[in-house]
Amino acid sequence: MAELGEADEAELQRLVASEQQKAQFTAQVHHFMELCWDKCVEKPGNRLDSRTENCLSSCVDRFIDTTLTITSRFAQIVQKGGQ
Repeated sequence: MAELGEADEAELQRLVASEQQKAQFTAQVHHFMELCWDKCVEKPGNRLDSRTENCLSSCVDRFIDTTLTITSRFAQIVQKGGQ
């Protein structure tokens, strides 16, 4: 097998990093869903009642807002560190 050039190696590293981010995001979504499910669903059934549906929606919205806030703050810290 031929050795990778610098450009190919850099591209491979970008692809690996991208796949790792996707996997991390998927794991986080599953974790949020599990937490919200445990918090909101008292007894599983064929359908969700409106209270359970609203609870799940609010729970997920809170996690998304929190994640976006933390991500934004982290980006600010990194940007200040790079200057």
